[in-house]
Amino acid sequence: MRTNKIKVGIIGAAGYTGGEMLRLLLQHPDVEIVCAQSRSQADKSISAVHKDLLGETDLQFASEIKQQVDVLFLCLSHGESKEWLKQNSLPTSTKVIDLGNDFRIDTLLGEREFVYGLPELYRDNIRNAQNIANPGCFATAIQLSLLPLAKEKALSETFVTGITGSTGAGQKLQDTSHFTWRSHNVSAYKTLTHQHLGEITKSIQHLHPSFQEGIHFVPWRGDFTRGIFTSSVITCDMTFQEVNDLYLSYYTTHPFTHITPATLDLKQVINTNKCVLQLEKVGNKLVIHAAIDNLIKGASGQAIQNMNLLFDLDETSGLKIKASAF
Repeated sequence: MRTNKIKVGIIGAAGYTGGEMLRLLLQHPDVEIVCAQSRSQADKSISAVHKDLLGETDLQFASEIKQQVDVLFLCLSHGESKEWLKQNSLPTSTKVIDLGNDFRIDTLLGEREFVYGLPELYRDNIRNAQNIANPGCFATAIQLSLLPLAKEKALSETFVTGITGSTGAGQKLQDTSHFTWRSHNVSAYKTLTHQHLGEITKSIQHLHPSFQEGIHFVPWRGDFTRGIFTSSVITCDMTFQEVNDLYLSYYTTHPFTHITPATLDLKQVINTNKCVLQLEKVGNKLVIHAAIDNLIKGASGQAIQNMNLLFDLDETSGLKIKASAF
């Protein structure tokens, strides 16, 4: 444990990812939250907005960051982080972790360069970084499904389906997030054009530069609030045992990604920073199922995992939480 606690600021702390960031960081042994900013909820108590935090904190939302912090989490809508950084002067010593998509592909803003924050691929780069572009939620599940094959140069054309809960769309009300529309309903969206495909392909080609066959992704909206479940299908000539050993070997030093021999279900990972993978093989077709909590391993938890690496803490610090399985 550090002698001096890490001073943390959160921009956009009233939303879903901001609320999860607060909930997790309030229990982190090495962190002090010094500012939680929200334009819409300024001067309100945090527990008046995030009612699950009643009795956990007396903090109020601030309209702006007034104290110097060691690390700043940007929990803003996609496209807003770059503008916020342009409009607000930060000391160069302040580390920035962006949960949006602003720096996942275009990594530079002035003198700030962002490292892609998928620890299972770039752990050493993250440890030596100053700024982190946190991966997208679907991107996390799909990449963790494919990285071992990419490293082995055994990845071929890949077909992915995935379903996400309503919190994946953010807190702002949309036609497809109304309870009356979402309940007992499923629909496809952004077929083969999802915004996370760019970052997925970039990471895969980092390990497998000649990979050009493509990743074809059809995302679905589910009638539940949180979680992501994906299934990736590829042609594979390895035996099941060879593939299983490959995955176990790749993830042996990564504390949050696990391979299960049993049938995977979404409740195994809800409220955790885990990604659980299940492999199945029928003939020459390999299927990799993946489950994550979109708000934790897909957002705030992974951001904290990256913070732990940036400050040379135990990677799992503040993230040893049990699934809400019942």
